[in-house]
Amino acid sequence: MRITDHLSIDESLIEERYARASGPGGQHVNKSETAVQLRFFLAASALEEPVKRRLARLAGSRLTKDGAIVLTADRERSRERNRQDARDRLRALIERALIAPKPRKKTRPSLASVKRQKQAKAKRSAVKASRRKPGAED
Repeated sequence: MRITDHLSIDESLIEERYARASGPGGQHVNKSETAVQLRFFLAASALEEPVKRRLARLAGSRLTKDGAIVLTADRERSRERNRQDARDRLRALIERALIAPKPRKKTRPSLASVKRQKQAKAKRSAVKASRRKPGAED
């Protein structure tokens, strides 16, 4: 399955199972298996370790203990459209995991901004002090 121009995952790592879907469909829904449960075996994939960790974090509760990501698709009434929906959602999840977060750059406030903040604080303190009763020192 092609993810990006440079990345594809092996089809043998994807397992699809079909089940009966809930929702509209009349009597037909009771006898056709249109819902798709897609399992992607993350632990066995050739993705880089940082990508695997990000993907596991993004998958959340959809990740099983044995390292498989389980996606269920039953929005559509057609098995093929549900299958495509599950594959698209897996592709989107992997694409999000490929983007490395930007490292945080430590910053500190400028000297001028610190002075302004302290002046504002002193001014506010003086305003509040002027509201107190005379001789009410704590």
